[in-house]
Amino acid sequence: MAVVLDTVGPRPRHPEKAHRPDTPMLRKPDWIRVKAPISKGYQDTQAIVRANGLHTVCEEAGCPNIGECWDKKHATFMIMGDTCTRACAFCNVRTGLPGPLDPAEAEHVAEATAKLALAHVVITSVDRDDLDDGGAAHFAQVIRAIRARCAHTTIEVLTPDFLRKEGAVETVVAAKPDVFNHNLETVPSKYLTVRPGARYFASIRLLQRAKEIDPTIFTKSGIMVGLGEERNEVLQVMDDLRAAGVDFLTIGQYLQPTRKHHEVVRFVPPDEFKALETVAYAKGFVMVSASPLTRSSHHAGEDFARLKAARHASMAPAR
Repeated sequence: MAVVLDTVGPRPRHPEKAHRPDTPMLRKPDWIRVKAPISKGYQDTQAIVRANGLHTVCEEAGCPNIGECWDKKHATFMIMGDTCTRACAFCNVRTGLPGPLDPAEAEHVAEATAKLALAHVVITSVDRDDLDDGGAAHFAQVIRAIRARCAHTTIEVLTPDFLRKEGAVETVVAAKPDVFNHNLETVPSKYLTVRPGARYFASIRLLQRAKEIDPTIFTKSGIMVGLGEERNEVLQVMDDLRAAGVDFLTIGQYLQPTRKHHEVVRFVPPDEFKALETVAYAKGFVMVSASPLTRSSHHAGEDFARLKAARHASMAPAR
């Protein structure tokens, strides 16, 4: 009888980063600190997520707002597993070769949405470059399952870029999510070091295409600051997104997960976020959320209600 011994030990979360030199970690300023998640609401949300065998980007990406959101029973479900085929320098999600899709996942997400009584749910995913459609059909399946179980819940999808996946965005938009979100993450000059597996203008085109397919859908995108970008580059991103018809822009501070990830070049003070928000509104965005702790899914339900109201007001006839 042969006995196989695993002498390697547990696989590192980010094998591609394991041999990189450590980067410095700046001390967080007072305005970036949050309370540890210990509330009963947090524990209840965690129990529902665990019972349904689900992953959340809140946990996998180490979101600083998890305590606040889970206390209110708000969670962003991350579908198609916990392992991403990309290796972005900013992201804390596990990287490597993912397993097969779970055919029951859509029903589990719908069940968790019902148990949490979510009025608005956000569905995101890891990148699945190994799938022919990048997981677009799986997104659509999840959307339909939630619609069947929770007819009054509005649905926001935060998708990967579906790079070189012909017809993927059409499949997702055809399932009729209320919000189509895809994050640019950073300015074009930082893509090679921050988001090397993606292409800036492919992401812009994805957002533009979603709006072309369904002009009534709300489109949304977000970037992080503090990665060494220049102000004029952020303003150019705003112009590119508006040219693509994007309605909603989020801007938040990049936070470094570990010393193996991209360093924080600087912590952007709150008044600079406020200035960027003012400029973004002047450029024509229907909604803007810009603050150090802003994340794509943070306050997503409240923001969606405000987004609908803002669009309705802009379309009202002048008196």
